Amino acid sequence: MLVSILHRATGDGLAIVGALVLLWWLGAAALGAPAYAAFIDVASAWYGKVVLIGLTWAFFQHGSSGLRHLLLDTGAGYELRANRRWSMLVAVLPALLTAALWLYICFGRG
Repeated sequence: MLVSILHRATGDGLAIVGALVLLWWLGAAALGAPAYAAFIDVASAWYGKVVLIGLTWAFFQHGSSGLRHLLLDTGAGYELRANRRWSMLVAVLPALLTAALWLYICFGRG
């Protein structure tokens, strides 16, 4: 049940928050260097990074859950043990992928 609720919530979050961040970024890029610098200042502050990390986690969570739903649509994975295993994987994998990506962004380009 939690995986299904998270799938819906992350989809809504990506659509709303992701669209707002994307539109702000595009608008800042179109308005010139001072507006873009203001966007970068906010995005690189701790609260901006929290939003970006949250969007990254939501992306990986929604994608993992979508793959699980695709598997279920084929008729596989309905056994209780398999369903629990996939649910646990969908709960853990997005956190690991988010951590790996942000560790690379912060420390791996060098």
